[in-house]
Amino acid sequence: MKALVFGVDPEPWTAPPGAASNRLLGNLAITPMRLMDVEDARPLRPDWVVTRPLLAGICGSDSKMALLDFGEEDTDNAMAGLCSFPQVMGHEVVTEVVALGPDAEGVEIGQRMVLNPWLSCAPRGVSPVCPSCAAGDYSLCHNFTAGPISAGIHTGVSSDATGGYAELMPAHPAMLFPVPGGVADEDAVLADPFAVSLHAVTRHPPPAGGKALVYGAGALGTTTLTILQALYPDVEVGVIARFDAQAALAKSFGATIVLPPDDRLGIIEELARWSGGRLVLGTTGLPMCHPAGVDVVYDTIGKPETLEVGVRLLRARGTLVKTGFHAPGRWEWSPLYFKEISWVGSNAFGIEEVEGQRRHGIEHYLDLVAAGRVNLRPMLTHIFRLAEWREAFVTIATQGDTGAVKVAIDHR
Repeated sequence: MKALVFGVDPEPWTAPPGAASNRLLGNLAITPMRLMDVEDARPLRPDWVVTRPLLAGICGSDSKMALLDFGEEDTDNAMAGLCSFPQVMGHEVVTEVVALGPDAEGVEIGQRMVLNPWLSCAPRGVSPVCPSCAAGDYSLCHNFTAGPISAGIHTGVSSDATGGYAELMPAHPAMLFPVPGGVADEDAVLADPFAVSLHAVTRHPPPAGGKALVYGAGALGTTTLTILQALYPDVEVGVIARFDAQAALAKSFGATIVLPPDDRLGIIEELARWSGGRLVLGTTGLPMCHPAGVDVVYDTIGKPETLEVGVRLLRARGTLVKTGFHAPGRWEWSPLYFKEISWVGSNAFGIEEVEGQRRHGIEHYLDLVAAGRVNLRPMLTHIFRLAEWREAFVTIATQGDTGAVKVAIDHR
């Protein structure tokens, strides 16, 4: 099968004009990826199946890998042992079942599915399952390195469990959710980023009538805004959007206020006025709001400069939810201590409670789409064929010009 493999010798490529001023384009010229022929996907255990990807979204983590965009500061990563190489990325996948392992149950050939990518206990054949899996917290599984499947937290970061940037993809039936007949591939492919944000919002919700800030307006920021609008309609939402296309999308999705990220002093002053906060000036640097009126900040960027603004805007005992990730770096965090702010990480998704019902986050999304309560289709801005993979990542690397929000690979 054809597959886009990461962790191999780079495929020769000449960067387009302007690469000298765009670090990401320069990185794309040397990224250790190439489209190549590999062995066809097979069931990784007797109860696995083989599927044919139809549409595969490019996650922010995938683009960071391909564009070598993890920052130039400290490169230490405690999760490095939870992956293996070479790997075929792509875990936001709408796919069709094409072959069954001898012990596979619960799925049929021809079914259209959304991938739940976690390589947790059940897919690995671990029994009894760990406490996290028993609780439905599959992204916190204790057994991400348990054999015989190679190390990896989810499809696309394990050398065995190849992902959606290939013509075939293995999966365990527990990793597949049927797509309702009325839900198009272009909607279903957005289930994964929606579920990531659903986990963050429903586990750390804003108070009734409160104010929330979404830092970043890419896929996670847009889905976070959508969830707040759909499930917490009395909450006002501010959004920090880097690019014009993102800002326009945030406004069309109902954000109360949308600001660009460059002027951090201006952000703090404007959002202090919006939320009813009062500015306290320090000796140097940015002011702090105290008292402040922002109840929750959902930071989908995770850089020191965004975290620093978030804690300065939050009310006392507010919550900073970190869903984005980047290289570590110093930031002035005394407001975290002074205002007794809860700083929490939010990792992916599992079984979530929405409006009194506990179901998998992907199932919640498909239900909301089928009911007409959520429409993320405008977020899917660009689609490419697998052979056009480099063009897809160029579109992401130059999203200020292209207007890209979510980019996908089309196998149909």
